[in-house]
Amino acid sequence: MNPAWQFYLQNCNAIIQDGRIVSFGDAAAELASVRSDTVLADLSHFGLIHFSGEDAQSFLQGQVSCDIRAISPSAIRSTALYGSYCNPKGRMLASFLMWHDNGGYAMQLPSALRAAIQKRLSMYVLRARARLTDSSDVLVRIGVAGAHAETLMREIPGEIPGSPLEVTHVQAGSIIRLAQDRFELIMPAEQAQTVWERWRKDARPVGSSCWDWLEIKAGIPMITTPTQEQFVPQMANLDAIGGISFQKGCYPGQEIVARTQYLGKIKRRMVLANIQPPSETSIEAGDELFSADMGEQSSGMIVNAAPAPDGGFDVLAVVQTRSIETGKIYWMSLDGPMLEMMPLPYSVHH
Repeated sequence: MNPAWQFYLQNCNAIIQDGRIVSFGDAAAELASVRSDTVLADLSHFGLIHFSGEDAQSFLQGQVSCDIRAISPSAIRSTALYGSYCNPKGRMLASFLMWHDNGGYAMQLPSALRAAIQKRLSMYVLRARARLTDSSDVLVRIGVAGAHAETLMREIPGEIPGSPLEVTHVQAGSIIRLAQDRFELIMPAEQAQTVWERWRKDARPVGSSCWDWLEIKAGIPMITTPTQEQFVPQMANLDAIGGISFQKGCYPGQEIVARTQYLGKIKRRMVLANIQPPSETSIEAGDELFSADMGEQSSGMIVNAAPAPDGGFDVLAVVQTRSIETGKIYWMSLDGPMLEMMPLPYSVHH
């Protein structure tokens, strides 16, 4: 986290652990406000890798699952894309959001993965004229969500993105429209303080787990350390959110990703659910799931989990499709609490 930005947020009552905002002093009230109020979240728990140089596009095109050419570079507007970086067996090492920025490309992924992914990608640059740099502390990212999010965004001079995953480049930095009522603003730290100061009068600052909850409800998977190399992109619905191109050329794991698609049935899919664990118990990424049809063998895994405003935890979980059809999936053991399924905001073909 940018030191000046961290100091500023701590003066705004932020409780910070491991570069992540736990809360601004009242986690329960902050969580309750996410459903109905307009909220403000610092996104420093995501790292940012910047790719520059004349070969940056072709280099990335040969490394990731999404079609980098669809991120049309433009001075005013472009597109953001979800995508993944896989091992040669087609298993995801990271999932990310990527956009065109400062004459190059920005890849946003969990801070805990940033250094290792940057190092691994750097090994494949070879003779390509591409440079990878860590921009995590150079640019502050602020998330805004809720009924008045767009009104707040209109205070930034420049054009507001009109449709989801559109990016506009404004004087202050870049704005990404993530959904109808959810935005991300990317700007230098010194300008971010002025914006936050103004916005916190009309929006409630919330901890990072509140933003995690919004991502979960949107069905956006985030690979973290416990789930690396566990899933082929389709298992985590990346095909449903535009994170896989089946028309582009080779990238690590591409053969397996393509074969999974063209052989028909995908045996695991990601679902959205609520779990009510025993009190004081936390649900974590990597936790295993069970269903009677699989006996003692695990039938799924938690991808992401966050405390839910209505109690318990809302989760994204990758589960065997036949277990999804039975409708009875349990956390940690067949005796554990049952997952209560909820509809995803997009359609998925089983």
